[in-house]
Amino acid sequence: MEVYPVSPLKFIPTVLLVVLTVAGAASATCSNATLNGVYGYYHGRPDGIGGQRALVGQMIADGHGNLTGSWTASLNGTISAGTFTGTYSIAKNCTGSFTLSNEDESPADFSFTLDDSHKGFQILQTDSGTAQPGFGFEQGKVTCGLTRKKQIFATNLLGTLTSISAVDAIAGQVTLDGKGNIAGNETFSVFGTITTLPVSGTYTENADCTGTIQITPQGMAATNFNTVVVNGGKELLLIETDNDTVVAGTAQQ
Repeated sequence: MEVYPVSPLKFIPTVLLVVLTVAGAASATCSNATLNGVYGYYHGRPDGIGGQRALVGQMIADGHGNLTGSWTASLNGTISAGTFTGTYSIAKNCTGSFTLSNEDESPADFSFTLDDSHKGFQILQTDSGTAQPGFGFEQGKVTCGLTRKKQIFATNLLGTLTSISAVDAIAGQVTLDGKGNIAGNETFSVFGTITTLPVSGTYTENADCTGTIQITPQGMAATNFNTVVVNGGKELLLIETDNDTVVAGTAQQ
């Protein structure tokens, strides 16, 4: 009887399966150490339960279950800002919860799920009488400030102008010149009336990656925003800080 050698190639699928299985299991294991660094986050609720709210903030997780941060919020068009402390807990399956003091409710409780890369998370406020979903994304490696580096962003914001009970939607393209100046074009929808206008403005950006933006559409009043840098400087989270507005969104490279 002839004996034929077994090709090593026959073992490759099995070896790959073992490697992939181990890698998959390892990537799915989380702990408090998984959330470690600076994150921008948003949560809000539409008109209905508890009124209209939008909130954009920055949180710092220490990898040991403790949080600190700052926020800007609009509740029915009234703007407020503050700082918070908090705690969090993450299970092995990458779901968890956190509690913040002096933020929305006090305390404000949330459930959250980390994404597969562990760079972002989806959240839902779990306090009775609330209906606030949201998300967060890590700041990443970035040097913030007026770096003299030009950046072009696509903008997308949505909310309401409470004084006239109008839905306000904005999308467009703006250039930040790295020196504190803004130029571009945006399309506005108010009460379903569409207008495309050139815009100009100014911005600030602090070393901690928070900042402000003022944008003036041609022939219209200036609009003001607080911002948080995320995604390695490739994205901004924005919330309008003009009274009688509940408007928030993103600007992405």
